[in-house]
Amino acid sequence: MTLDFAIMLTTTGLFYFIVLSLLEIVLGIDNIIFISIITEPLEATERRKARNIGLSLALVIRLILLTIVGWIMRLTEPFTTIFGWEMTGQKLVLLIGGLFLIYKSTMEMHDSMTHKHADPDASKKKKSLKAIIVQILLVDIVFSFDSIITAIGMTNGMAKETHHSPMIIIYLAVIVSMIVMMIFAKPISEFIINRPTVKMIALAFLVTIGVVLVAEAFDQHVPKGYIYFAMVYSLTVEMINLRMNKNKEKNIDFNE
Repeated sequence: MTLDFAIMLTTTGLFYFIVLSLLEIVLGIDNIIFISIITEPLEATERRKARNIGLSLALVIRLILLTIVGWIMRLTEPFTTIFGWEMTGQKLVLLIGGLFLIYKSTMEMHDSMTHKHADPDASKKKKSLKAIIVQILLVDIVFSFDSIITAIGMTNGMAKETHHSPMIIIYLAVIVSMIVMMIFAKPISEFIINRPTVKMIALAFLVTIGVVLVAEAFDQHVPKGYIYFAMVYSLTVEMINLRMNKNKEKNIDFNE
């Protein structure tokens, strides 16, 4: 597969590069949220290490998938039928990944509500760095499939429109988006971990993403824009609540 850099010199190419980079960053938020929550029980140094490894793996997996793009597109072809459901490799990945996300997020919710992470020593015994990396790797594969298939679908008509292959745009957009995510992963992670209510919203968001992946595995398409809007709306309301509580505490201290 040859990369055609000439497309980056066209207006259409630059437009698609900017839009696709922003889209990849938005899709990568799922990755950051999951990594932030799953690495919480680790010590600060191990947490940073797991976060960097997780995002690096996400980048490597995306680049590998791009090099075997022809094989990925063949995964959309059904290889068997179960009770009228045409099973494809893509659907199988989405189904397994979606169920895993629902399970992990639900268990994290349960642990948070029952305060199982209150004892750091017990938490460390329960979760090792290697075990967490394996879980991150599994989710990275699912999100990478979703991300690359979306990118390919979005640039599908560019070859005819510009007479150039759009693959270089996808490569550069993926690399740029992952660099941006690596820069902002730490503040986002700390923001979620230090605010239990925000963590619950993030977990609920991951459960929703899991349900959407399962639905897509059964050919039920749910526009992700609605999900991201709901998440932003929920976070905005929570930010207002946090600000109100902070102001109340200031007023109480002032009155005392």
